[in-house]
Amino acid sequence: MMLRAVIRRASTRGGGSSASGLGKSLQSSRVVASTTQSFHSLAATQTLVPRGTDARSFHHRSCPGCSECSSRTVFSSFQGTTLQKWVRPYSSDSGDVVEAVVPHMGESITDGTLANFLKKPGDRVEADEAIAQIETDKVTIDIASPASGVIQEFLVKEGDTVEPGNKVAIISKSADAVSHVAPSEKVAEKPAAKPSPPAEAPKVESTKVAEKPKAPSPPPPTKQSAKEPQLPPKDRERRVPMTRLRKRVATRLKDSQNTFALLTTFNEVDMTNLMKLRSQYKDAFFEKHGVKLGLMSGFIKAAVSALQAQPVVNAVIDGDDIIYRDYVDISIAVGTSKGLVVPVIRGADQMNFADIEKTINSLAKKANEGTISIDEMAGGSFTVSNGGVYGSLISTPIINPPQSAILGMHSIVQRPMVVGGSVVPRPMMYVALTYDHRLIDGREAVYFLRRIKDVVEDPQRLLLDI
Repeated sequence: MMLRAVIRRASTRGGGSSASGLGKSLQSSRVVASTTQSFHSLAATQTLVPRGTDARSFHHRSCPGCSECSSRTVFSSFQGTTLQKWVRPYSSDSGDVVEAVVPHMGESITDGTLANFLKKPGDRVEADEAIAQIETDKVTIDIASPASGVIQEFLVKEGDTVEPGNKVAIISKSADAVSHVAPSEKVAEKPAAKPSPPAEAPKVESTKVAEKPKAPSPPPPTKQSAKEPQLPPKDRERRVPMTRLRKRVATRLKDSQNTFALLTTFNEVDMTNLMKLRSQYKDAFFEKHGVKLGLMSGFIKAAVSALQAQPVVNAVIDGDDIIYRDYVDISIAVGTSKGLVVPVIRGADQMNFADIEKTINSLAKKANEGTISIDEMAGGSFTVSNGGVYGSLISTPIINPPQSAILGMHSIVQRPMVVGGSVVPRPMMYVALTYDHRLIDGREAVYFLRRIKDVVEDPQRLLLDI
């Protein structure tokens, strides 16, 4: 309203007097603004000069051709005051107490189960030290202390479901804080709060007595029906809840069976030449690269060659389309004490034997220690599973969605084989390829497995690319 009055007064005058009159009016408005500090004056300022509007451009729109004047300062000071008021309510000072919260767990993970606490109330922790662990569908994540201090209390219990941002613990940054008092006081407060219910107990009993003649029979059938699906307890049995990782593995494997048209083809591989190559160069290989030469790298290289020869095995069905991948990211199945995890060797087609062995060792170590990240398990276009390390002779592996095939390796066994018309003992391994028959025909699957056999039995093919 004040600006409209100023403009109306300026319009009644002419020429240079309008400019001077407007300047004087704006100067008078500065005096009013400086003396009035109420919420309404700030609100009026926001109405006259919206937040983010430049004071100079606004002034020149009101008075074209005006020279530099003090009114610009009036509006800019108003704008700064408004912005300061706008931000101030969002600032906070936690003081001596900080809170440990659940960190971001990945794009595809919305919650997790608090598996266990690594510290107790009263323990001193350092900054970034793990105080608890969260178990998700894929990995175990640590909750770190945001600062050095003493744990006052935990705000959740083991087994609770938590989400990113949830508060887990309160930590006092003061070194002389006696955190043991808090739990004892809470224990004392709980019994003190209990004496109040006895006064209301007669009312509860009276209501129960009043409800008895109504319908005493319905509750027993409900309780019995809830117990019917459960088996009666027996000696030497115990029931434990499934971990989130185990439930996730169970769901994915069952989805794989329900979705894919699974078919498995087999072949056998003579491991003589690959084992001879390994024994001949293992010492020199370790000396140069600092890692042992294993058989897994030979099969990874063979799988890369076979995927390049049969690209449909590296593809996947997506709705009514087929996605062909021009890269080779090979997943390796690793069995841990908590369940099966499948880390990914990215860019396997660009790696040599040493790079593959180093990556496998690093991923397997992280998987067994529970420190592997979600990013290291995401993606993958093909999977290799080595059940031979556990002594498996032959099996039919299950596809890891959203892939279309999986190669199964097995144990090496000396078997009699006919070589050059003579029966000789040979170290043999059965290999299996389970594939999605909706996408991959039997011919491509057999050719793929045949390429695996040819490269493993004669590794020199990799050098000559034949």
